[in-house]
Amino acid sequence: MSDIDSEEMDEEQISLGTYEGGRNEREERHGQGKATLRNGDTYEGMYENGKRHGNGVYRFKNGARYLGEYLRHKKHGQGTFIYPDGSKYEGSWVEDQRSGFGKYYYVNGDTYEGEWQNHVRHGKGTYLYAATGTNYVGLWNNGKWEGQGELVHANHKFVGLFKENRPEGKGKYIFDIGCEQHGKYVIVPSEKDDKGEDDEPSAAATTKWVAGEVLPVHIKTAEEEEEERMLAEAEKIKLQLEAAAAEEPTNAEEEDKPPEEVPTTGEDAVDPAHESQPEGEETNVDGGTTEEGGGEETGGDAENTEALAEETEDTTAAGDGDD
Repeated sequence: MSDIDSEEMDEEQISLGTYEGGRNEREERHGQGKATLRNGDTYEGMYENGKRHGNGVYRFKNGARYLGEYLRHKKHGQGTFIYPDGSKYEGSWVEDQRSGFGKYYYVNGDTYEGEWQNHVRHGKGTYLYAATGTNYVGLWNNGKWEGQGELVHANHKFVGLFKENRPEGKGKYIFDIGCEQHGKYVIVPSEKDDKGEDDEPSAAATTKWVAGEVLPVHIKTAEEEEEERMLAEAEKIKLQLEAAAAEEPTNAEEEDKPPEEVPTTGEDAVDPAHESQPEGEETNVDGGTTEEGGGEETGGDAENTEALAEETEDTTAAGDGDD
């Protein structure tokens, strides 16, 4: 029955939100249903054993909305998230995070299409800067340019290695007039950097192009193209292994910890809460705009709101069964 239809519902029940739709034998939300949460958000779609599960539409009171697949109360599978500022992500989700292949449309007209991991650009992808027409095509690591890539401008492009959102190391400029200049980008410490030669360069350090010879444009053979593809794939695997290795110490520490006793009944019972994840943010140099998109940070508030709403709905789901 519809919770809204009950005229005898007291004020406390109304404050917990409303639900109408299917239920299972345990009176949990199950099947097609619609819920209005006490914060003003709404969800309409499939439930399974009290959790959002399957296809559904979650609408935030601030105008944001998610249309796509859920798995046990989390965005998981294919889905589209439209943020309050009008930016939009279409693609794969894993446990409430942008992960896999997807495309992000930023409010300033920029776009990114490629691989994601843990809510940030990671893997192979293409970022187009709408204001200049410049685009970066290549590898990303934790939201930044890193590895083999190309920075493509209107009448020339740079092909080479990137690190921390800037070209670094060997590469070449290829010009439309039919020539290419080989060289490398070297790190130039800032004037304020008083560190010794053995110290790591500071974040303020920049890179400088050291030009080499100019040659006619070389047309790659099939063997060279295959070698370049294999090098790019090897670089991608290296980044994945480094990311996995960075997580191992944390996992090992967690395994060594003795299990904590968590009350399951009584006033001290604890309900697990969903944690919101920070959005990836980056600053880009050497072509394109100085800031990217801007939609992800704003959109994060909407997703955090959903996480809080989910916690509220989890806590009150059992109470709905009596209605």
